Amino acid sequence: MNPTAPSPRWLAILLVASSLVGLVAATALTVDKLDLLRDPGAELSCDVSPLVGCGRGLESWQGSLLGFPNSIIGMAAWSALLAVAVILLMRSQLSVWFWVGLTAALGAALVLVVFLIAQSIYVLGVLCPWCLATWAVTIPAFLATALFTLSRFGRSHRGRAIGRAGVRWLPTTTLACFFVVALLAQVRLDVLSFL
Repeated sequence: MNPTAPSPRWLAILLVASSLVGLVAATALTVDKLDLLRDPGAELSCDVSPLVGCGRGLESWQGSLLGFPNSIIGMAAWSALLAVAVILLMRSQLSVWFWVGLTAALGAALVLVVFLIAQSIYVLGVLCPWCLATWAVTIPAFLATALFTLSRFGRSHRGRAIGRAGVRWLPTTTLACFFVVALLAQVRLDVLSFL
């Protein structure tokens, strides 16, 4: 087990792309929240239909878990990940603790995303396009980082082998996660009837 290791270029590029998409989505949600604060009756560009929109989520307690909009947390977190991703693009040698910490941070983001997916589908009954974008990049960012970390720094040969196999199956695993979310939304919200 190498105590430091550069990330593969594909992981750095995936994290840059994820960060940029997440940052755009968080910024758009923050702008929409500011529009709602200025004019509670404002029509938001993300409110497309009764099923697709962000207004209901922004006005709910789920949209401000810490007392301020979640999108502000997103702007900070995605900016930090973008900085990390740029460091990874430079092929820096980073320690196991860095990778474990990055995996833990993305794991916390995934837990939050899973909570918000459940709240959107089962409580609010609406799919926010900017939230969907955030979910769509958080899932592969976490999976890729966790699997790379396991493949490079796993404590056993078997763990590292599982990580390497997981990296090879990353696109399939990501699509399977997307399918599960889409299936849950379809069963609960009958998304197809709105198309």
